[in-house]
Amino acid sequence: MKLTGGEALVKQLELEGASQIFGIPGVQLDWAVDALRKSSSIAFRTTRNEQSTSYMADGFSRTTGKPGVCMVVPGPGVLNALAGLSTAYACGSRVLCVAGQIHSGGVGKGYGLLHEIQHSHAVFDSVTKWHAMAHSVAEIPGLIRRAHEEMQSGRPAPVAVEIPQDILATTADVDLIAPRTDFDGRTKPDEMSIRFAAEMLAKARFPVIYAGGGVLAARASKALVRLAERLGAPVIMSEQGRGVISDRHPLAFTTLEGRVLAPQADVMLVVGSRFMSNSGPEPAWSQAGQDYIYVNIDPNGAAAPRPPGVHVAADAGLSMDALADELDARQARRHELDRGKAIALRAWRQAQTDAVEPQAAYVRAIRAALPDNGVFVNELTQVGYFARVAFPVYEPDTMITPGHQGTLGYGFPTGLGVAAGNPGRPVIAITGDGGFGWCLQELSTAKKYNLPLVTVVFADGYFGNVRNLLNQQFGASYQTELGNPDFVALAKAFGVNAARVSDPVALGGLLKELVAAKAPALVEVPVGAMPDPWSVLRLKGRQMENAPDFRG
Repeated sequence: MKLTGGEALVKQLELEGASQIFGIPGVQLDWAVDALRKSSSIAFRTTRNEQSTSYMADGFSRTTGKPGVCMVVPGPGVLNALAGLSTAYACGSRVLCVAGQIHSGGVGKGYGLLHEIQHSHAVFDSVTKWHAMAHSVAEIPGLIRRAHEEMQSGRPAPVAVEIPQDILATTADVDLIAPRTDFDGRTKPDEMSIRFAAEMLAKARFPVIYAGGGVLAARASKALVRLAERLGAPVIMSEQGRGVISDRHPLAFTTLEGRVLAPQADVMLVVGSRFMSNSGPEPAWSQAGQDYIYVNIDPNGAAAPRPPGVHVAADAGLSMDALADELDARQARRHELDRGKAIALRAWRQAQTDAVEPQAAYVRAIRAALPDNGVFVNELTQVGYFARVAFPVYEPDTMITPGHQGTLGYGFPTGLGVAAGNPGRPVIAITGDGGFGWCLQELSTAKKYNLPLVTVVFADGYFGNVRNLLNQQFGASYQTELGNPDFVALAKAFGVNAARVSDPVALGGLLKELVAAKAPALVEVPVGAMPDPWSVLRLKGRQMENAPDFRG
């Protein structure tokens, strides 16, 4: 059929099941935008900054299990979108970035055309697993199909397709490509590595599972629970892996309890985690005398400086199911986690977190306002850091983080993407006044599309964590003060319901009302200096003395 490049793009996206695209129109995208105007199945959601297009696509993807699509102009549009793409890359999120491009005859020539930058392919190299540029209208459906197969194969990660403006405008004969219903891009585990790993687990005295965000990205929570129950092994959830197993499950533990459990293990099964410290090039949780099994689709996930071990380079879900099957075939014994000690360990953890106030009270207020399937979008704030181990999570993909990328300000726009993809599902995002400044103009987007996101802004007037670190290291801070607007008045100026509360009890009551209202809302919470949450997040020394011992 004869189609413009823009029509070919939109019709192929329709075949792929796209229901929403987050983007900003611009001259290089005119023919794609006009094709979207005629689409009856794709909603085009425009934002006020390209950064928010990729953040929204990420939030949409991680909570729906479907690819999130963003669309931006070249040059500044692409560069603005990089923050969200880098977060999606860090978190294994399936995001497709459709980028306009200058006229095909000028690509790489340095003519100074509008929005031209040199080596855009190198820009995408840093934040995607695969990218390509269309050189003809006929190529567009195949590239969009390939992009979706890449997102569904191997390690989940963003992909990108660039399309020059003249190709979007050109009419040509085009063959659309129906997605294969039998396509399964998951990498199957090698039988020998499964046997080696199962043998180690069968002989283990006290096996422990360390589960990272890769388990969520692989949609492999059921497989994880099955394997953990088959082994009787405790599961330590990384800060990015919260929700892979319900916090109500007797085998579920956070990294705080993990500081007690991990050193006592003789075999550590690391699934879907980079297993690295965020602060330096050293492995996390490693202990002399332990054996290691790494289930990670990425070969780097088992490479030095991590301790050597068996590497199962395959899909997390398929690998854990294969391990459970092999343990069944061997009739390997099931370990019994000491129930009394497990209860004592949780009580020990609770005592540590209860001592951190007011963060603990704020976390309790937020949790009480959300049902089990409600989504909590965490941020880099004093409350947010603490929430990494203190916020109870009961279902997969209900606690969203920026992963190791730590993109300050991502929470609000990512929450908008979550709300857009999950109508009727409660969503609360928290942020600080520093982080909120990145994308506060998206209050316009929240109102325009009536996205029922409740955003809590903890405002202390500073880049608070930066100030704390500078003070700790140098005895003084510099240029961390903020010049804030009246956030309540600002939200109301955009037509968004807003209020201000000053304590956890008032916040909890208001959040329940706002969640029930199912409309965009903002709550400003003025706060002062808070206790350092890192003393709890990185417990060691005397604080560990009263923790239970599982080796006896």
